[in-house]
Amino acid sequence: MYRALVRARAAEERLEVLFKQGHVGGGVYRSLGQEGGSVGSAFALRRRDDGTGDIIAQTIRETGAVFLMGGRPVDYFRQYLARATSPTRGREANVHWCDWDRGLVGPVSPLGTMVEIMAGITLSFRLKGEERVGLVYYGDGASSTGAWHEGLNFAAVQRCPMVLLVEANQWAFSTPTWRQTRVSSFTEKGPGYGIPAESVDGTDVLAVYETTKRAVDAARAGEGVHLIEMRYYRRKGHAQHDPQDYVDPAEIAEWEARDPILRFKNRLLEEGWAADDDLAEIDRMVAREVDEAAEAAIRDPLPVGAWAVEEVYTDAAAPMPWTRIDSPHPHQS
Repeated sequence: MYRALVRARAAEERLEVLFKQGHVGGGVYRSLGQEGGSVGSAFALRRRDDGTGDIIAQTIRETGAVFLMGGRPVDYFRQYLARATSPTRGREANVHWCDWDRGLVGPVSPLGTMVEIMAGITLSFRLKGEERVGLVYYGDGASSTGAWHEGLNFAAVQRCPMVLLVEANQWAFSTPTWRQTRVSSFTEKGPGYGIPAESVDGTDVLAVYETTKRAVDAARAGEGVHLIEMRYYRRKGHAQHDPQDYVDPAEIAEWEARDPILRFKNRLLEEGWAADDDLAEIDRMVAREVDEAAEAAIRDPLPVGAWAVEEVYTDAAAPMPWTRIDSPHPHQS
């Protein structure tokens, strides 16, 4: 678990350097201060690489969860650097990629939509009798979108084996949470859909794991959707180009003292679960792994321009939808 936390942060720190060096053409999104949420929650899943395990719908800040599900750091860098060898062959960026065998369901940009998509996917698990669970992550701002509510209501009614994790990181772009919702805790939204909801300190990776494990086990047992609020703070701007000048520096400093990696490291040492030398060796191994992955991605070629239209269009003829017929039949649906 410590290795997973350190690896997520080390990869993002190296990515920030690559961005400043001009290797990254798009945005860079950090999960600084939120690593405990993605790592702790992903640890509660059945992680497999043969298409039979649990799945996640990751967001731009789920680096730790993507790695735990089997996403490789070298592919992470290839994605951000838009290399021909990336999982999307240079078409997309960051963690927007799918790997059905490993349980990665790449996000789409319209916020809230992935709740609807994951509702459909997890409904298929229930209908086919598969003991699989879907974990869908979302920032607190996305909970104010219509798709989020529609998807959650559908999933709740259909008792889909889905766990929705609301990352209450205090900000939606530059909008503070209190400006886009009246609730003091996102757990208050659970009863409106008839689903259980629980809040957890997102800077405590063990607490996140235990809370998610309860929800995942319940969903797997047929108890339907569960909602978890993970409380922490987005210690960087929305993206690397965001100067974050709308945030009180004292507020960031307050949350730095609750850093999830530092908290877990201290717990490991206090409980006698690990020694300083053990953790230092993990730090060195992770640094080496991340450096090698980044250097490998830099050396990889860029995509061919013609690839942009491959696997996008199809030659197969599709029937005209009845809604586009000049005079649709009034009783046809």
